[in-house]
Amino acid sequence: MSKHHRGHDDGHGHHHHANQFTDMEARVKALETVLTEKGLIDPAAIDAIVETYETKIGPRNGARVVAKTWSDPDFADWLKRDATAAIASLGFTGRQGEHMRAVFNTPDTHNLIVCTLCSCYPWAVLGLPPVWYKAPPYRSRAVIDPRGVLAEFGLELPGAKKIRVWDSTAELRYLVVPERPEGTAGLDEEALAALVTRDSMIGTGLALSPEAAR
Repeated sequence: MSKHHRGHDDGHGHHHHANQFTDMEARVKALETVLTEKGLIDPAAIDAIVETYETKIGPRNGARVVAKTWSDPDFADWLKRDATAAIASLGFTGRQGEHMRAVFNTPDTHNLIVCTLCSCYPWAVLGLPPVWYKAPPYRSRAVIDPRGVLAEFGLELPGAKKIRVWDSTAELRYLVVPERPEGTAGLDEEALAALVTRDSMIGTGLALSPEAAR
């Protein structure tokens, strides 16, 4: 297992750690509490909206990138050489995704993404980061014991398969291109995109088989 790491900060030389609320998060939490107490919002409804953006709307962008990569060799080559430009060509760009690198899973190597110092995440491609991605236990253990972390996600990899951990930074974020599932030769890009999960693009899961996606 190798680890790619770059120091990262907020542009002013300060590191951000997610062990406690930032000022903005604290303000949002306080506002949510007040509005809930006044009966103006339903916390369950907010949780449902956040879940939708975390697992459905946001990751669809990345799923389209992966599906095109699987079906278009020229695009796959472009993504390897210049992921930022290739992804932007599909209309997915903006803050938190200005500089991207795509890492490809192979039969020999599995890639896993983490941000050890804070929670840098490619919002433009994957939507909102899941809560566990920002949690200190994942951020520390993904580097120390990636195989054990993957097992906790239900992903048991062969002992001979290497696991490479990539550390996202404020300057560079990553997208995992999972291996294309077997039995998908006749599927178009829309059908292929339906097989790509958020976790498979972080590296904590695999793409779905056509049977599992039904």
